[in-house]
Amino acid sequence: MIYAAKLLIALLVVYTALAAVTKFRLEKKNDREFVAGLLARAQKGLGNTYRVAKDGNIVINDYENSQYFGAINLGTPAQKFQVIFDTGSSDLWVASSQCDSSCGRHAKYTSSKSSTYVQNGTVFNIEYGSGPVSGFESQDVLNMGGLVVKNQIFAEVTDASGLGAAYKLGKFDGILGLAFPVLSVNHVPTAFQNLVEQNLVESAQFGFYLGNSEKDFGELTLGGYDKTKFTGDLTWVNLLAATYWEITLGGFSIDGTSFASQAKAIVDSGTSLLTGPSDVVKQVAAKIGAKEVVAGEYMVACKYDTLPNFDFTIDGKVYTLTPTDYLIPDGDACLLGMIGLDIPAPTGPLWILGDVFMRKYYTVFDWGNKRVGFALANHA
Repeated sequence: MIYAAKLLIALLVVYTALAAVTKFRLEKKNDREFVAGLLARAQKGLGNTYRVAKDGNIVINDYENSQYFGAINLGTPAQKFQVIFDTGSSDLWVASSQCDSSCGRHAKYTSSKSSTYVQNGTVFNIEYGSGPVSGFESQDVLNMGGLVVKNQIFAEVTDASGLGAAYKLGKFDGILGLAFPVLSVNHVPTAFQNLVEQNLVESAQFGFYLGNSEKDFGELTLGGYDKTKFTGDLTWVNLLAATYWEITLGGFSIDGTSFASQAKAIVDSGTSLLTGPSDVVKQVAAKIGAKEVVAGEYMVACKYDTLPNFDFTIDGKVYTLTPTDYLIPDGDACLLGMIGLDIPAPTGPLWILGDVFMRKYYTVFDWGNKRVGFALANHA
């Protein structure tokens, strides 16, 4: 009996060591730098676009102007990369040592320097709104804040020209997708799927806290969520489908005027702003007196005290964004944190609840139960 008890304790200790909750610090790009980059890109005709991939999936994110990123390691010894943790895609990719000049000065993965590298070689091609990105698949260990994933398949990008100069000069080296495997280009297991299946996390959940200033750092929690980062209780919402993190948007209104009802929406950490059908966003802009500066993007005076709130109804509960939440300052003027994006059926019409929404509401992504949870973020 004593031996059995000791064995049970030993097993619990081993499991605790294997299954953990890990937190990542997320850096945030300066607001003025973000707005300037977004507008400059749009003026070149590279605004709010999407492409349809060969498998029929809609590729939404462009990433050049994503605001949040954090660090991971690949290989043995570790090679460090800054990545965007993206709930709107499913692949992990970083720049390769074989990349041409399109990868600029980004950190590059060098397979010959890793003792745990395993050759794969499968062609990797993905289409973003700004153009194609290509390379090939490889396999190695992935270290995410001390959680070491074995046999992670990822892409080494050899041509990033489709992402343009904004990637070449940007702060992130790659993307770590946190959506479901069905969206993976080559249908490979995702990084989070491997964390779960290799028993490296306590629960099949991860939570995002997005800081609202350069001093208020963001945080990604793997294997659960951080109760200190929100107030009240989480409200859970079931997914419509385990592809994107897709839910039903029951309604969107301003001052009692309805602009949407019973629409599809995805909760997407890789999209910095809110997006909606362009005709609706145009009406929203007119409602608050915003002026279109480039196609689908609007600026407005930063009148935080007089502009109306935005109310999103999800599963019967109202989530309110105030002007402080949905405006991004750029001197005396503010960028409206909502842009037009027309996504065709059957994926669309579609709303995207990006970082503008997730900054206000701490968001938990429950992989195991196919649901998301929202609670008011506790900003310092």
